[in-house]
Amino acid sequence: MGTVAPVVEADMILGGGRMPETGRALWLLFRRSWLGILRRPVTLTFSFVQPLVWMAFFGFLFQRFTNAGALGDLDYLSFVAPGVSLMTVLLGASQSGVPLVRDHQTGYLERMLCSARGPVFILAGKLLADGSRLLAQALVVLSLGALLGAELDPCAATMPLALVGVLLLALGLSSLSCVVAAVTREPEPMGTYVHLVNMPLLFTSTALVPQRHMPSGLAQIATHNPLSLVVDYWRAAWLGTESPSATTLLVPALLCASAFALATWTLGRSVRRP
Repeated sequence: MGTVAPVVEADMILGGGRMPETGRALWLLFRRSWLGILRRPVTLTFSFVQPLVWMAFFGFLFQRFTNAGALGDLDYLSFVAPGVSLMTVLLGASQSGVPLVRDHQTGYLERMLCSARGPVFILAGKLLADGSRLLAQALVVLSLGALLGAELDPCAATMPLALVGVLLLALGLSSLSCVVAAVTREPEPMGTYVHLVNMPLLFTSTALVPQRHMPSGLAQIATHNPLSLVVDYWRAAWLGTESPSATTLLVPALLCASAFALATWTLGRSVRRP
């Protein structure tokens, strides 16, 4: 009975006491993740306050780029607004695994993994919620940037692929966070992971500084940084500048697919660990 009860409970949570259809299982897991987000409004609010502070500080600090004509016809606030909006995605995605740690500590994760729906569905439902939230946050931050004075000129032709690129980046980085959560199952390593991943990715990307104004070594790193690749496409979509080749989005697509596969495998193994 000790083994059967958690399985029955998890199946009831997912499908109302019967074997759920795939779509219903994904929807319920998606809904659960969103409810968890909405019940913690402080975290959601802070995710908007921090980018505003960054845009205000960096807008004044690097105004010399505008004065020197380094950005062409762009002012620095317009240049940095798309980058800061994706910084929000980076910060949010790196914390995606924290709810999994909580679920493990309460025993809920093990009950879910023992249900009829395997780790693929559990992870997919959660990541779809995280990805949609992070994409929405990026759009809200851009709107706030426009209120601060950023001059946006959306390009309808580039926008669909740009949105896909942001979603792929969000899903890939969220999957990596879930890998760390499934391996460590403790909150402290998650905090370390957030700082070790976020800062190097952010400051070796073109989110805040044009690549041509970076030192040569750093510029080479930025060329292969997945955050840079998505930022450049995202920036082109919102500023109406020339967009990079669509093939640049193959890197975030590969990151998303490989990280999701690794997260699924790691999460599946975690239920067999003592």
